[in-house]
Amino acid sequence: MQSKSRIDPPGFRSGKSWTIPFTILLALILFVSTFVGAQAQDGKLPFVSPLFSDNMVLQRNELDPVWGWTTPGAVVTVTFRGRKYEATASPEGKWMVKLPPMKAGGPFEMTIAGPDNSEAHFTNILIGDVWLCSGQSNMQFGVGNLLNPDAVISKANYPNIRLFFVPDHLTLTPSHVCGGTWDVCTPDNLRKDGDWGGFSAVAYFFGRDLYRNLHVPIGLIHSSWGGTPAESWTSEQQLKTQMTDFDSQLAQLDVAMKLHDQSILQAIERNSNYPTVLYNGMIHPLIPIRIKGVIWYQGENNAGRAYQYRTLLPAMISDWRNRWGYDFPFLIVQLAGFIGPPKKPGDDAWAELREAQWLTTQDLPNTWIATAFDIGNPTDIHPKDKRDVGKRLALVAEKHVYGEDVTCYGPVYQSMKVRGDKAIITFTHTDGGLMAKGGVVKGFAISGADHQWAWANAKITSDDTVEVSSPQVPNPVAVRYGWASYLVVTLYNKDGLPAFPFRTDNWPEITRNNK
Repeated sequence: MQSKSRIDPPGFRSGKSWTIPFTILLALILFVSTFVGAQAQDGKLPFVSPLFSDNMVLQRNELDPVWGWTTPGAVVTVTFRGRKYEATASPEGKWMVKLPPMKAGGPFEMTIAGPDNSEAHFTNILIGDVWLCSGQSNMQFGVGNLLNPDAVISKANYPNIRLFFVPDHLTLTPSHVCGGTWDVCTPDNLRKDGDWGGFSAVAYFFGRDLYRNLHVPIGLIHSSWGGTPAESWTSEQQLKTQMTDFDSQLAQLDVAMKLHDQSILQAIERNSNYPTVLYNGMIHPLIPIRIKGVIWYQGENNAGRAYQYRTLLPAMISDWRNRWGYDFPFLIVQLAGFIGPPKKPGDDAWAELREAQWLTTQDLPNTWIATAFDIGNPTDIHPKDKRDVGKRLALVAEKHVYGEDVTCYGPVYQSMKVRGDKAIITFTHTDGGLMAKGGVVKGFAISGADHQWAWANAKITSDDTVEVSSPQVPNPVAVRYGWASYLVVTLYNKDGLPAFPFRTDNWPEITRNNK
């Protein structure tokens, strides 16, 4: 991966996705900080999963699994809203009940009773919508890192929004349990529920906007880790069956586990970029809690392998959906701009990563996207405008998940026609017409058949068309918009939503052979 494709917040463990020679693995033990995480697994599993606690949110209108562990064969009784539900623990000791679909409401109480006077009692439970919020550092970015954090945090009193933070936890095999507990959204909890400036700013703004517009309780489960690639968030089984790119790393892990080589295993376990380790520690323990959907902000660490991401991201999404057992909505943040702008237009790995994100939404059903390209920062991979990211995600959810009559997409490329030395680009999702912020359309490039790109002059010619040209390209054959790691782009619809980056050509990608 190109070195410019990742800059991590200070103190975060990260690295490229690569096969580590055994000698380097041994050396890593001396240099990588010891992983500290909430790990409660296998030796003594809890009577009730930590996903269920005071202040939790259960998913409305769906069967809600509640589970834990006890003596094999023992009967566990869950009492909720005046009804009792029983389960018998499996030979492995796991018990599970499924609460019937219920309308939004609360607060309620729950009592769980088992053998040997085992009992748990939870209060202040709400029924609403639960969203899983995952990815790397731009999802991890806490509210305390915003430009004016106190102005946001001081107003964060939302008794019907609940927060669950999953601590960093990577493991070589799937874990049963993660750390964390449900908290009411208050200024103090928003500040503390996270490991980099508090609770995820993107998740908070997303949940806040949903709550304000839908008026139902919202539960936000935040599980992210800065500087990590998508393969770390994908199960070993999925990678082995759907892709071959990670076979050598997975084989290396298998051999080390069979040989019980602790020096190698410990080094891998401390590498948050190794395939599957974050799925094992931070996603698998959440399954099968009922969720409304997922918001996902990740890709910076895969930018150098953007073409591979066309396969990897859909594989990860399908993996999660298959393991949960249903095709929940999956909302993707298209990467914000970073590094640049370039002096000359041309090929770019980050642009190809954004294209891979877009193509995923075209190939997988119930998968949507909100772009953050226009609100990036050329010198900071962690732009501080997370309010607009959360707002755009919420608009997408309101439109496609909740069926609200809102505009959620900016202009989307539809077609190109060449007229002399000009290319006419037609857009959909122009809702009210096209507009240029600042009065001038910026961000277009144009090329002839020689693949030599030039910055283009562009002007809006109707509610849904833009005319693009350059004196350097008398015979245009291709147009690109926003095709760079970072670029000033100004094309929006009149609802204030930005045009998505695009290209009209299908010329070879610079990341096509990167693994």
